[in-house]
Parts: sequence; structure tokens; C-alpha cells
Amino acid sequence: MKTHFPMGTPKVICMLLLALVAASNIAEATWCVVRSGASAGALQAGLNYACSHGADCGPIQPGGSCFNPNTIQNHASYAYDSYYQRNGKAPSACNFGGTATIAVSDPSFGSCRYPPIESIGRAEDATKTKSLTGDSTN
Repeated sequence: MKTHFPMGTPKVICMLLLALVAASNIAEATWCVVRSGASAGALQAGLNYACSHGADCGPIQPGGSCFNPNTIQNHASYAYDSYYQRNGKAPSACNFGGTATIAVSDPSFGSCRYPPIESIGRAEDATKTKSLTGDSTN
């Protein structure tokens, strides 16, 4: 016995599957940003760690799209998130000595865009990694 589907059923199924995939990607949109009240020294240590362990810190260098405002909070948030995204959004990749937290709101602003994980690639494939001043621990 052969089953016949009404005309257009495969299209409807495909559209529903696409909508489901899109919805799951939206639900998983998270970023790693600095916690308010973290000390500048602790943020610098976290920034150094992220930039020397796979984060793309090019955009927070002078002339980069996320250099301004030139604050430790801004630069650390971008570096923390790059590290977090490149490490598969593992919760353990968003700690930095307790100076970071996972956010559900996109922290992008102006010309500074925090990239989604799909556009980044894995840490071992990173080619634009720059260390700002040295190494510390996460």
C-alpha cells in the first residue's frame, strides 16, 4: 500500500524543520561578558588569559572595530566572549576568576559586533590571536 501526501506537504515539513532549527539557534544565543564590580586588575588578568589562549583580540586593538570605548571592561568583555564562543560556549569557558557571567542579550554596539559561534571556528583554528601583555590563568 502506497501512502500519498497532499500536494505541498513536503514543503510544509521542510519549512517547519527550518523554523525549528532557527528557533533552537535563537534559544542558544549566549555571550560571555564581565561582571559589574570586577576589579581592573582581575579583568586585566582575564583579558590576558583569553587573548593568549585563542580569543580573537584583534578588534580590541587600536584601530579595531571594538577598541572604543577604550576601557578594561569593554576590552575584557569582547575577549571573554571570543574565548567563550571559540570553546563551544562551555560554561567553564566563562569564568575568568569569577569576573565573567553568561548573558542572553547581544552585547554588540555601534560598529562593534560580537560574532556568533558559527562565524568564529574553533580555538585551534584561530589565526588572529594576539596577547596583550602576558599570561594568567582562567
